[in-house]
Amino acid sequence: MTGALFGAPTGLLRRLDRSEVRVPDVRAAVDRLVADGPEAGLEVTVVDGPRGPLLFLEEDGRATRVLLGELAVEMTRARVPAAPAGVSAALASWLVRRPVPDRTAAARGIAVLDWTDARQTTLGWRVVVVRRDVVVPWRPSRTATLPGVHLTRAEALDRSVEAVGELQVEGPVGLWTADTPGTDTAVLARPEALLAQLARRGLPLRDPHLVVTPHRPVACADGPVARRLVAEATDTCLTLPWRAVADLGWA
Repeated sequence: MTGALFGAPTGLLRRLDRSEVRVPDVRAAVDRLVADGPEAGLEVTVVDGPRGPLLFLEEDGRATRVLLGELAVEMTRARVPAAPAGVSAALASWLVRRPVPDRTAAARGIAVLDWTDARQTTLGWRVVVVRRDVVVPWRPSRTATLPGVHLTRAEALDRSVEAVGELQVEGPVGLWTADTPGTDTAVLARPEALLAQLARRGLPLRDPHLVVTPHRPVACADGPVARRLVAEATDTCLTLPWRAVADLGWA
């Protein structure tokens, strides 16, 4: 759990608002969610635990538990308004980012590139599921088998081959933007198709390189241009020779 999950406060005056979210506030938000009906296949209940009430989620064979007190503390740190609307919105944001069940990942996961290390120096493939325009990473459960993980990853790469988006060419740079925000790098499951599109659009590259920023559009250019783009970028990104994509592992 992190405060950023519920949205960071903006502005100095907003930071002075120290409205405290309490356990009853979160409990009431859960009750409203249950009354409205959670999404299909998701069971939401509150159970008593030795350290206080627990929010218990069960979906497609995967269970998640979190203390209501922990949610209340993190919402308070994130300056979530203690009013019912604010707490309900924060709870909905947390639910969208809940762990992805293994079966869900196997059925509709796609592969995108993400950082494999905390220093953001190495890229690798990761299986994700899109929920309400939010890209949620899949982390295999404790019961997931190694053959099952391999199969899920392979099928996710197959789905990524069908990535839909738009290629824009501006001068010496091609920019691929996916129709689903945050899944732009899925197109690199078949990079030769993107290279062919660039050639058809009048941008044949002698030394093709990629500029990859996870969850952002993918830039394509010759090596010197790509390196200049990375040097001028404000986000952490990495340039890769085109052929290096085939050697990337899993995050």
